[in-house]
Amino acid sequence: MTAAATPVPDVAAEAVLDAQLVTPPYWDEACKHLSKRDRVMRKLIADHGHARLYSRGDAFTTLARSIVGQQISVKAAQSVWERFLTLLGRDVSASRAPIPVADVLRQAPDALRQAGLSARKVEYLRDLASHFDEGRVHVEQWQQMDDEAIIDELTDIRGIGRWTAEMFLIFYLMRPNVLPLDDLGLIKGISQSYFSGEPVSRAEARDVAEAWAPYRTVGTWYLWRSLDPLPVEY
Repeated sequence: MTAAATPVPDVAAEAVLDAQLVTPPYWDEACKHLSKRDRVMRKLIADHGHARLYSRGDAFTTLARSIVGQQISVKAAQSVWERFLTLLGRDVSASRAPIPVADVLRQAPDALRQAGLSARKVEYLRDLASHFDEGRVHVEQWQQMDDEAIIDELTDIRGIGRWTAEMFLIFYLMRPNVLPLDDLGLIKGISQSYFSGEPVSRAEARDVAEAWAPYRTVGTWYLWRSLDPLPVEY
């Protein structure tokens, strides 16, 4: 068997991708709003204000990365994602580049398993790729659809529950007012920053986030930063 060629980093291509990353136009206004309404947010924004949410600009890649990251740590998800990229023959240093649907479909399930994906996640990724390949998702309409309508469409795909759909709303569509109450990081961040580490119910988390509206996405993002200064990517 011939060894696969090692991908050569394309520094110029990565620089172009970085230049094309999109930050929400509402971000600065949201930071002002949160700083006025919430003293905890005021401190978090001061500590991490240089960082921003950005979109990688590719719907399929965002959803695929969300599936890979389900129920594992950010660090573990990054490791599996890099092994997945290597399997596809992609340069790991250009990890923000879009993943072609066809590249996923041509991989055998066993090969995907060897990249560190569970059998269930392999099924989910292949089903996701099939939906895109067969035009069973309305990518061109998502910008005009409301949040709940998009969640309803996405959760028809195997392996995509409400949490994954909400990550998509945040990291691809960059919707401003998403509150992912099923996200363990959000709940942990609220517990540590607002309740001195005491357990927090969904209702209590929702009450805290009322002050963030209409920018609950931004509040959530800064609480993630309070737990891990490195921005999460999907």
